Amino acid sequence: MSAPAASIPPSGKAATSALWLGIAFSLAFTALIAWAGPRLDAIRLLPDQGAAWYYWKLPEPTVWTRISVWSLYLLHQVALWALIAYAQKNRPSYTSGLHKFNVLALGVNAVFILLHFVQTHVFYDGLAQDVSVFSSQGSVIVLLVWVLLMENPRRGLFFGRKAPIGKEIIAFARKYHGYFFAWATVYTFWFHPMVSTPGHLIGFVYMFLLLLQGSLFFTRVHVNKYWTFVQEGLVAVHGTLVAVAQGAGLWPMFLFGFTGIFVITQMHGLGLGRWARLAVFAAYAAAVLWV
Repeated sequence: MSAPAASIPPSGKAATSALWLGIAFSLAFTALIAWAGPRLDAIRLLPDQGAAWYYWKLPEPTVWTRISVWSLYLLHQVALWALIAYAQKNRPSYTSGLHKFNVLALGVNAVFILLHFVQTHVFYDGLAQDVSVFSSQGSVIVLLVWVLLMENPRRGLFFGRKAPIGKEIIAFARKYHGYFFAWATVYTFWFHPMVSTPGHLIGFVYMFLLLLQGSLFFTRVHVNKYWTFVQEGLVAVHGTLVAVAQGAGLWPMFLFGFTGIFVITQMHGLGLGRWARLAVFAAYAAAVLWV
């Protein structure tokens, strides 16, 4: 299928409209999770057993609780991988409109978001029942590092300076990043049940936005530097707020760690002037010293 035949002719900018509608959907569905969350409070959970323990899982899982989450996760995962493979095979051009596979990806993600909500309220458990808590965290960390790798030719890695990374490595990272990013987001999405703690709500709205970004591949929105920066920057908001909610006093590590990446790397891809970058660096350094 040629690129024009694979695209929906845009009236204006269909991809931008899909982005804003997707953001609205993400916020509205997070509100639904918050509203329905109290009905899950009656489920009794085991006491917290430390950093390696995931609290929100059933004390006595059954075959059906496991089948419900693993089958839906695998269907979601394979569906997105198939759409990515189809798109890469047809090599469409980047467009301000929507390709047919974008519409399908948006629909697939919306359907599985709804199914995960139902699955949580019927069976409760996520993938966390059977895998390490560090696997979910690690997948997102690798995703963020992968972005730094791909963006090295455009914005550098250290204050605008490019790291000496071979072109073959960059080409590999760009060609296959969609498959890994789809795995990292879908795996993390199904790792957690849709409970309504502040940390889960923040995490789910962020995850919805990542799924939205992944649905808009081969559109100009997908590579818009301001939108991609929002995706990278939200991890600082998410990590800091979760740390504050946990109350262990670790929030400065998350806040200044992730904003440090912004100062060292990310802001150099936004087209800011020299004085603006110096001002951001000075504000960051002052905040670190003050805290």
